[in-house]
Amino acid sequence: MPFLFNLIQLALIAVWLLVLGRMLMSWVDPTGRNQVSSFLIQTTEPLLSPVRRLLPATGAIDWSGFVVLIVLGFLWRAF
Repeated sequence: MPFLFNLIQLALIAVWLLVLGRMLMSWVDPTGRNQVSSFLIQTTEPLLSPVRRLLPATGAIDWSGFVVLIVLGFLWRAF
C-alpha cells in the first residue's frame, strides 16, 4: 500500500512540475513554437482548459495555472 501512495505522490509532483513549467514558458514562448513549449501545452491543456472556463475573464492574466497548482498541492499533502 505505501508503494501506491508513493506512486500517486510522484504523479502529482510530475503534473505540478509540468504546470509550473507551462506557466513559466508562457512568458517566453506563449505560442508553443519550440518543442518544449509545444509538449508542455499539449500535456497541461486538458487540466487547464476546464479551470479556465470556470474562472471569470481577467484580461491578460491567466489564473488557471495558479488554481491547478493549489489544488495539486492540496492533493499532494493529502497523500
